[in-house]
Amino acid sequence: MGTIKSINIIAEIAQAHDGSLGIAHSYIDALAEAGVNAVKFQTHIAEAESSAAEQFRVNFSYEDNTRFDYWKRMEFTPEQWAGLKQHCEEKGMEFISSPFSVAAVELLENLKVKRYKIGSGELTNYLMLDKIARTGKPIILSSGMSDWKELDETIQFLKPYGNKLSLLQCTTAYPTPPELWGLSAIEEMNNRYQIPVGYSDHSADIYACLAAATLGASILEFHVVFDHQMFGPDTKASLNLNQVKQLVKGVRAIEMGLQPNDLKNDKSSFDTLKIMFGKSLAVNKNLTAGHILSVDDLESKKPGNQGIPAKDFQHVIGKQLKHDLQQWSFLREEDLY
Repeated sequence: MGTIKSINIIAEIAQAHDGSLGIAHSYIDALAEAGVNAVKFQTHIAEAESSAAEQFRVNFSYEDNTRFDYWKRMEFTPEQWAGLKQHCEEKGMEFISSPFSVAAVELLENLKVKRYKIGSGELTNYLMLDKIARTGKPIILSSGMSDWKELDETIQFLKPYGNKLSLLQCTTAYPTPPELWGLSAIEEMNNRYQIPVGYSDHSADIYACLAAATLGASILEFHVVFDHQMFGPDTKASLNLNQVKQLVKGVRAIEMGLQPNDLKNDKSSFDTLKIMFGKSLAVNKNLTAGHILSVDDLESKKPGNQGIPAKDFQHVIGKQLKHDLQQWSFLREEDLY
């Protein structure tokens, strides 16, 4: 096994800020304390992205008459986006935002983002993908709504541009039950595309991401919310801040546990313990000189440095005692002919 690379942990705020710039900044502060690598938003420009024909995915809103109205309320100005990006970077985290239109890509390019995350619903939006690919920046693709054929086609479309590609196993179900996590797809995607593969989670708990970490995921992404009772379309599929902290701690521990080591080649550090917990042969009854030992005469007792090791019991069977031995006495080579 080679060196295990650090897993990139991306916490997605998405629309959990509900259009409030102050709440968006509050999430950045909270996620910095939780220890994630990156904070992800979604950049929506209603006029460029939506129309009156778009339907609500989840009928959650008490204040938006249409989906277009909702996206409009989720917008920030370019200056506000720049402030959010700066805040992330001041806290040591990467700012990422998924675009949903060519206009959004242009806004993010003006912010000089480092890479792009493509939501699963945009995987066939080749117009926008072309715009992103021409930037030359890394692209993370989410696979939630796509079958293998669609994934093959999108990756083949992007490969000639030369961008560094990553792919996330994802199931578009909010929240996602365990039978739909699709963790086995991580290995299949690795083999099929030979690119870094990660996991995008909507399960509202930490188990799927922890499992994905053990299966070789190089990126973990999940939605986050301050409280599961909050208003919004993704709250039921999100992690709260305490869960995020647990997840980060667990992932970092798993990384350490997966690091290659020589534990099975060099056990010298356990020599003292091996003696302490080891067993030596003893006799389980009073025996007289001349007695021929059988397996029924033997017991194993700690520690493991008192004569004949218990693993060698077969070598003493059938041998004769030179002298009397008391019950529970250790058996040594000098006791035998």
